[in-house]
Amino acid sequence: MTIIDEVAGSPAADGSEDTGRPLLEVRDLHVEFRTRDGVAKAVNGVNYSVAAGETLAVLGESGSGKSVTAQAIMGILDMPPGSIPKGEILFRGQDMLKMSDEERRKIRGRKIAMIFQDALSSLNPVLSVGYQLGEMFRVHQGMSKKEAKAKAIELMDRVKIPAAAARINDYPHQFSGGMRQRIMIAMALALEPDLIIADEPTTALDVTVQAQVMDLLAELQREYNMGLILITHDLGVVADVADKIAVMYAGRIVERAPVHELYKRPAHPYTKGLLDSIPRLDQKGQDLYAIKGLPPNLTRIPSGCAFNPRCPMAQDICRTDIPPLHPVTERDGSELVGRGSACHFWKETIHG
Repeated sequence: MTIIDEVAGSPAADGSEDTGRPLLEVRDLHVEFRTRDGVAKAVNGVNYSVAAGETLAVLGESGSGKSVTAQAIMGILDMPPGSIPKGEILFRGQDMLKMSDEERRKIRGRKIAMIFQDALSSLNPVLSVGYQLGEMFRVHQGMSKKEAKAKAIELMDRVKIPAAAARINDYPHQFSGGMRQRIMIAMALALEPDLIIADEPTTALDVTVQAQVMDLLAELQREYNMGLILITHDLGVVADVADKIAVMYAGRIVERAPVHELYKRPAHPYTKGLLDSIPRLDQKGQDLYAIKGLPPNLTRIPSGCAFNPRCPMAQDICRTDIPPLHPVTERDGSELVGRGSACHFWKETIHG
């Protein structure tokens, strides 16, 4: 029996009750890219997990390692120049990094699906959306063209594309940005996966359409009891959707917390800076806050805490010692469940 047979044949994989373990666990994941300027350390020991029906939001600026981690999970990294020197990616307890390419292809799409941030470039411009949706059923389930077309129309209806039957033969450029993103969601849902990774699913959409797309994802997640990893740089997008948040900087998770706890009391200066940079109605006429400086060059990550050149709280220890992900507690020492901060001065940050 192969690894994929074990995964597909497990009780949790066939739709019955889970055994209690997370749907997906990423353990001490490292990803590197060899470039002319040196080795870019894009992911540096990432750990996170997501359970069935749970939404994990992964936040951070561009270049923090969010999308690279997702690509490593999906097995779509370009290798070379990329490589995974260390780590585990466990799907229902089985390490995907130890699977063959064929075994991972059987999981990709069927068990784990991904929604990419640029729907227009992700869809084939010379094929109708109906053909591209139907391909999932023709290839993976052996359906006829007629059956696949019917399923494609059903999916388009499910993601609330008006007049789906009339538009099944339209091409991607004939849809608005919001409708194209709905088509991408439909493609991800086609085989009813256990886990969806949504990489910046609302990029370049206006605020109203962003809300509609996020509401749709949340509704579908509840209906199918899927795990959802939501990758974004926009804290406003995830406030009403996520269950927990992991904040990334320079390839590391610098803070993790239940969503409302993080918004209420950030425990890392970087998270606090991201929250302070959100425009607020009560600050009309004031200058918007911005974190000083730029994210580091991943071939030359600063020693100690990677955030120290931009951090208003940085001291000597921050420039020499990499902070571990400390458990975050109340003033009296009682543990705050699910909270961690990779900051030497997390107590001063959260407690003031």
